[in-house]
Amino acid sequence: MNTQLQPQGIIEPAIVTEQDMADAIRALAMDGVQKANSGHPGMPMGMADIATVLFNRFIKIDPSHPDWPDRDRFVLSAGHGSMLQYALHYLIGYEDMTVEELQRFRQLGARTAGHPEYGHALGIETTTGPLGQGIATAVGMALAERMSNARYGDGLVDHYTYVIAGDGCLQEGISHEAIDLAGHLKLSRLIVFWDNNSISIDGPTSLSTSMNQLARFQAAGFDVQEIDGHDFDAIGRAISRARVSNKPSLVSCRTIIGKGAPNLQGSEKTHGAPLGEAEVAAARHTLKWSAAPFEVPEAILERWSDAAARGAAERVKWLNRVASAPEGTAFLSTVDREIDTSLFDELAEFRRTHQAKATKVATRKASEMVLGIINAATDLTIGGSADLTHSNLTLTAGMEPIKPGSYAGRYIHYGIREHAMSAAMNGLALHGGFIPYGGTFLAFSDYARGAIRLSALMGQQVIYVMTHDSIGLGEDGPTHQPIEHLAMLRATPNLNVYRPCDIVETAECWEQALKDHNRPSLLVLSRQNLPMCRPANSEENRSARGAYILRATSEPSSVTLLATGSEVEIACVAADMLSAEHGIGARVVSMPCWELFEQQPCEYREAVLGTAPRIGIEAAARLGWDRYLGDGGIFIGMEGFGASAPAAALYDHFGITPGAVVEAALRLAA
Repeated sequence: MNTQLQPQGIIEPAIVTEQDMADAIRALAMDGVQKANSGHPGMPMGMADIATVLFNRFIKIDPSHPDWPDRDRFVLSAGHGSMLQYALHYLIGYEDMTVEELQRFRQLGARTAGHPEYGHALGIETTTGPLGQGIATAVGMALAERMSNARYGDGLVDHYTYVIAGDGCLQEGISHEAIDLAGHLKLSRLIVFWDNNSISIDGPTSLSTSMNQLARFQAAGFDVQEIDGHDFDAIGRAISRARVSNKPSLVSCRTIIGKGAPNLQGSEKTHGAPLGEAEVAAARHTLKWSAAPFEVPEAILERWSDAAARGAAERVKWLNRVASAPEGTAFLSTVDREIDTSLFDELAEFRRTHQAKATKVATRKASEMVLGIINAATDLTIGGSADLTHSNLTLTAGMEPIKPGSYAGRYIHYGIREHAMSAAMNGLALHGGFIPYGGTFLAFSDYARGAIRLSALMGQQVIYVMTHDSIGLGEDGPTHQPIEHLAMLRATPNLNVYRPCDIVETAECWEQALKDHNRPSLLVLSRQNLPMCRPANSEENRSARGAYILRATSEPSSVTLLATGSEVEIACVAADMLSAEHGIGARVVSMPCWELFEQQPCEYREAVLGTAPRIGIEAAARLGWDRYLGDGGIFIGMEGFGASAPAAALYDHFGITPGAVVEAALRLAA
């Protein structure tokens, strides 16, 4: 370090260096982890120099207005190093990141959670921790910036997405999907700093990988640099070069994990455990840092405040540009995701029309028809598919695709990258200005699961279009036939899972997904044609209540048939057979969204379920159904995996038929 702190921890403003600023990060990081007796000090100490140059010289943020739309985005993909971000936020002046919060690191109710959590503290752009999610989400943010820029120009949209990623992020498979997509699309505003310290939890990274990451990123279409991650001038030159590249950038930062801890730096021992009091004291001596724990000399704080002042000035200039731009008002309305209510009037008319026509289509086709109305009415929606566009039916008339270097379209060909697609959609939603939806087969929700979970955890309006929803897809066989997936998805908190039974319910589910701004929605859609099940038009969106009595009985009900999606048709046919052939009254309840049903008042739920014995019908696993079936209820569905055959033969083979429902009802009535 060029300048030594005075014994009292006082330093003259004129001689505060970036080294001093970086050491403030190191001190706060090791203090926070030590006090919590838990955490990861190594990465914050190793990457402190990179973060200092980025925030001191380049990044455009205003901590007093953390949601300013044209701010730069900073993503700590290596989220275990969260004390790096918390220290930065304290140093540059986010009002909610106080010394007390740093001292409460990893404690219940603290803003300083073990990993950065979106919504827990100001300025955290996305939840990270599951390795690779951050870099993949950042791809969506960088894409959103380019798309918004194509619509509104440099005057309103002109920012970067910066990522700090570790070895673990780059080893995760999602990173390959994400960088491939970013390089292909030439997302030049994406800059990734790789904390290349050659250390993993188990020891040296050579235990498990020999990958030439620079060659991999270069092959994916990135501009690649390698620097000494502790050389401030080299860091500045690398960032300057990356900002003017016409490609996304990787800066490989050769760093020392735990830098400053004289006996442990460079070792896996600094990765995921406190340094210990003795090593913290030794590090203070090595760094010549004499300030008390959690204290930063005022002169260093003043130097750090310059980054916030620079960002505040940029924000004021931007506000002036918005005020004078003809498209300024339109831009701000997209940030708030404002949808004209006339769209919902159009959807109501769509339901009336097709109920009267008794339109029979697959719900994936019904979804396409509904999307045609939605996409024509608002340009907030951004579509896409993981290479299944013409199976998911997610592309509607007039939607132009996004292409490398050309971002004015509204449709994204994600390629066979279900996981990265879902993470990128999170990034599009988090960036603001868009409502993303993307499709794949329901069976491949397994591949997307990590990002779907984060959609729910962060409460983001991401809409998943999952088609080919059951054994009804037929000949592709058990690898493509989802069985346990509905149970897994329904078990996910804050995720609405919709399985509509016909075109009317499909329109209702899409409407609700557009109205739910604070949670993701997942539409489960059939490959096979389904008849109109709604006996009469309803001006009310009945699917918005999660479940409802589709068909009542004139005679006292002897059994209640509960079903979702394509099996509602089976329930209706069975109800007719029970009435005509056996004189048994059977109520049919359609349950398109269990999550919304659980939110209804107890009285409503009791009225819908009734007191008669119940039969549940769904071409999927039983798990979750027993809460509705009650004691003695019967489930008709799948007990194992599917098979390859035409859909009708499969339903017969697995006993998911009206006849099987009738037999079950007769057993209950006996």
